[in-house]
Amino acid sequence: MTTHTPIAGRCDPRFAPVRDAFSANFAERGDIGAAVCLVVGGEPVVDLVGGWRDAGRTERWQDDTLVNLWSTTKGIAAIAFAMLVDRGLMAYDDPVARHWPEFAAEGKEAITVGMLLSHQAGICGFTAPATVADLLSGAAAADRLAAQAPLWEPGSASGYHAISIGILATALFERIEGRSLKAFVRDELAAGLGLDLSIGLDPQLHGRRAEMIAPPELSSDTIGSLTPPQIAALANPPLDPLLPNDSQWRAADLASANGHANAGALARLYARFADGLVGPATLAAATAPRTDGIDLVLGLPARWAAGFLTNSDGIYGPNRGAFGHSGWGGSFAFADPDANLSLSYTMNRMGTQLRDDPRDVALIEAVYRCL
Repeated sequence: MTTHTPIAGRCDPRFAPVRDAFSANFAERGDIGAAVCLVVGGEPVVDLVGGWRDAGRTERWQDDTLVNLWSTTKGIAAIAFAMLVDRGLMAYDDPVARHWPEFAAEGKEAITVGMLLSHQAGICGFTAPATVADLLSGAAAADRLAAQAPLWEPGSASGYHAISIGILATALFERIEGRSLKAFVRDELAAGLGLDLSIGLDPQLHGRRAEMIAPPELSSDTIGSLTPPQIAALANPPLDPLLPNDSQWRAADLASANGHANAGALARLYARFADGLVGPATLAAATAPRTDGIDLVLGLPARWAAGFLTNSDGIYGPNRGAFGHSGWGGSFAFADPDANLSLSYTMNRMGTQLRDDPRDVALIEAVYRCL
């Protein structure tokens, strides 16, 4: 298959269909700049980059290009929490209020860490009017959310905490570990494991950043039919998909949406996590489904684990044990222990589908055809 888009990197001949699918994402499915990485048995067998970092198509996407991940960030946060469990600093069954007493306000004293991470807490967003500045206000935002009453009975259903989970998780994590999530990811995952990823983006790395690109009609408040949970999660305030191009967004500690990485770092992170970064019992607890049903915010079936989306309706291939997270616009990263693989795709041209982006589907289907 030929394309005018520059593509570089390596691809094991066994996985040539993955390279073909990646090329077709540019030629047929609208990609501008992107990367894909597949790790099998601990070894990268596909590690490709292609296209352009900018809308003007003047700067090529490089091996070290970093891009905002939107909700694919949540998988990084989930791994950080699992590491705390593995070190004995917390348990998923701990009440959040054990570590954060103020969180018990308005009847939330029984909400556990596992319930919070699996989007069952009912604090999926602000219920009073809010701005983007409020979302980025750190401790002030966390205090405001901790004081809220749940929008539904905690534990009775999931409702995707699209942005609020990052605010709440960051506040909880620091109370448990002492470091912010942003600092922990920097120290333990980026420096400790040699992975090119971060929460937010250091200004010194802005020269490697990809520009986010989106159709003008795309906004978070177009995702749902705007029930009260959907308003809180997606429309108060509505999110502009081009927010990652703003320096204030990149400076925040928002472990739900402003992570930056490339596909290579994410695939390697999931491979390490699935194979020894934490013990087997912790891995099983972190990835076990905690809720299974129609999500009140997404309006779709979702099987949430402790911060991960577990495989539902084949979103991450054919094996039920796969787990990971996807981001608004098309990025994703997941591990499939049954197939001994991890796969990630990152891009700058945001798609409009909530799930099953054609680019994602093409890559995942190509991978499993090669096994």
